Amino acid sequence: MADAFGTDIPKLLVSGETMDVVKQSAALCLLRLFRTTQEIIPGGEWTSRIIHLLNEQHMGVVTAACSLIEALVKKNPDEYKGCVSLAVSRLSRPWALWLPEARYPPAGPLEGTLWTSTPAPWLSVKLLRLLQHYPPPEDPGVRGRLNECLDTILNKAQEPPKSKKVQHSNAKNAVLFEAISIIIHSDSEPNLLVRGCNQLGQFLSHRETNLRYLALETMCLLATSEFSHEAVKKHQETVINALKTERDVSVRQRAVDLLYAMCDRSNAEEIVQEMLNYLETADYSIREEMVLKVAILAEKYAQDYTWYVDVILNLIRIAGDYVSEEVWYRVIQIVVNREDVQGYAAKTVFEALQAPACHENMVKVGGYILGEFGNLIAGDSRSAPAVQFQLLHSKYHLCSPGTRALLLTTYIKFINLFPEIKTQIQDVLKSNSNLRSSDAELQQRASEYLHLSVITTTDVLATVLEEMPPFTEKESSILAVLKKKSGRMSAQEAQREARVQAREGNAAPAVEKTQTAQMNNSTSADLLGLSTPPANQNNTQSNTGVLVDVLGDLYGGGGSGGGSNTNTHNGTAAPSPASTSGATDNIKKFVCKNNGVLYENDIIQIGIKSEFRQNLGRIGIFYGNKTSMPLQAFCPSVSVGLAQQGKVTVQVKPVEPTIDAGAQVQQLVNCECVEDFTGLPDLIVSFTYANVPQRLALHLPLSINKFFEPTDMNGESFFARWKNLSAPSQEAQKIFKCSGAMETAAIKTKLLGFGMQLLEGIDPNPENFVCAAIIHTRTQQIGCLLRLEPNRQAQMYRLTIRASKESTSGILAELLAEQF
Repeated sequence: MADAFGTDIPKLLVSGETMDVVKQSAALCLLRLFRTTQEIIPGGEWTSRIIHLLNEQHMGVVTAACSLIEALVKKNPDEYKGCVSLAVSRLSRPWALWLPEARYPPAGPLEGTLWTSTPAPWLSVKLLRLLQHYPPPEDPGVRGRLNECLDTILNKAQEPPKSKKVQHSNAKNAVLFEAISIIIHSDSEPNLLVRGCNQLGQFLSHRETNLRYLALETMCLLATSEFSHEAVKKHQETVINALKTERDVSVRQRAVDLLYAMCDRSNAEEIVQEMLNYLETADYSIREEMVLKVAILAEKYAQDYTWYVDVILNLIRIAGDYVSEEVWYRVIQIVVNREDVQGYAAKTVFEALQAPACHENMVKVGGYILGEFGNLIAGDSRSAPAVQFQLLHSKYHLCSPGTRALLLTTYIKFINLFPEIKTQIQDVLKSNSNLRSSDAELQQRASEYLHLSVITTTDVLATVLEEMPPFTEKESSILAVLKKKSGRMSAQEAQREARVQAREGNAAPAVEKTQTAQMNNSTSADLLGLSTPPANQNNTQSNTGVLVDVLGDLYGGGGSGGGSNTNTHNGTAAPSPASTSGATDNIKKFVCKNNGVLYENDIIQIGIKSEFRQNLGRIGIFYGNKTSMPLQAFCPSVSVGLAQQGKVTVQVKPVEPTIDAGAQVQQLVNCECVEDFTGLPDLIVSFTYANVPQRLALHLPLSINKFFEPTDMNGESFFARWKNLSAPSQEAQKIFKCSGAMETAAIKTKLLGFGMQLLEGIDPNPENFVCAAIIHTRTQQIGCLLRLEPNRQAQMYRLTIRASKESTSGILAELLAEQF
């Protein structure tokens, strides 16, 4: 049929001799044929003639032509962009009588265009929908006329109805919603956006369910505009009330969507709490999506990550069956990557596990976190090592094989953290239910972990079972699941997410990051696997095994062959503005730790994992590309400054010049301490992102205390050596104000992280801390003793360090004092 009539119908449509009724039929017929065979529409001069059908006087012809043109615009918007000015002109005709001072009088008769108080409603709807396929008109005159029409539509919507017939209000509301849609699409007229928001707010309490639904849905888009976001927030209480009282589940779903869209840092805690409250009684069909949205909001707007941990654990408690792996994976990622929340997370999850009825996902989270950070709460008798183990093992037989496998890994990590309960754990590992389990994974883990605990030395066990390295930061996998759950994301919704991110000051909107963060593809039981840590997921080069394995080259005589000595000093310069958006530099934290995230911004994450033995060390630097574009001309360099020249050497292995989207590469740095030194080597990272050069001027966390060897001694030996180091030049003392809480566990953690041996029961005052260690250099060994005296009433510390080499004590005192 398309071949038979394809040439005749377009001629009938544009012919001046064709009757209006025939033109209308021709337009509708051509539209139907176009949907079947898109090649039927001729191009060239026909384009202009079809567009000018919008100038026809007959309402039926114009309405049919509008439908045809919209279909053509979807296929080829550039060819039909001339329709914009004609569509605006045509829109102004039926509304001309209501424009201010009737500036644009009708160009033709208005018969048949007035539907009660709404002029040409169906034509207006089609024209407004057509205009949404293009950006706002560039011509000031056309834009002004369009804005006047939109302003008039909003004014008419506020007038009381002149008829009680439902079709009249439907026509009026149809035009209003399309007008608000094009206002949102333009996103350039603050006054119209706010007025549209206020008009929709009146519908939130309308008796018609459909109107409430449409108002909530449209306000979701308004909430993302920087101009109308605050206006939408004024209706927060009404939306929360709708969430609690609406009988229609689809309306409640839209209320959840609107709360999600209007959420920002100022109201995040209130909205998240309301959503948690509703989740307990929510319809089962929307629970999973609600869980994802609550998890995303809690992470995105968390100003205190202890609150984030509380929210996720509440999610698991309330709706554990609907908490996907991505959600509890994500809370573990954040706890591992954020040192400041690890102790709180361990304490909170320990308390959550004490509930009589505990969801299996809670056991998974508890098993992982206690296996990594259970030592942070072991000082409390209520959460002693044996208590932690017994609490977890009481859940063991109620869990699936995957969770049991995870708990077995937790148990072997407990042996490293708490040697005093080694026998209890070995009894569990050697039990028939594990060694002869029908599940091959459980059987293998139990057997291997048992042998590992029996045949290895304490040092080897500590190396194999050390704390997991930080996870690579990419787009939250929860957001990716939410996109998949929604099925599709429209262009407007993508713009909405981008505007939300921009409003919060984030230069890299989450929606624009198309590279999804993929955690370990194995089962949840492998989350604690020892073979490949999460931070080693690398798309560009193979990095199997943990970083400590690469130290074999250094200590086994292999050396770093390919490295080049870079002892020249590079001057530092400030990074370009684009590279510092959302930047976090954690260099000071590395004085008391060897692993973690050194630097992070919206483009790149730089992680560190290091090991030291006597005067030698090796540092692994992990560069992770957080974007959906490759980093080109990637060139990191490490150099020692003037203060370290001849005192410390570094050898750097080169890396590939390109880091693919979402990938990670590793660079190894061999170092040696020749003599005591001050300051830190420079780490300069330069690369090109989106054709824009980037340069980061950082420091490598290599300070003199990294070459400590802890030294144990009794009280008599300590005070004898303390007296021998009594020369004024051998002592450095600093008195300083406490910057945080004086918690004994935190102080011990910092002193141990500093690298010294903590000597318990040595000082006559039990409040004081004393430590001892030896610094190994190529030329000599430097004995160091430390005494830290807290004054809890005055919130002050007195730190005294004595060293056998005169210059060393002052260097160490400066480093450690900054940590308190």
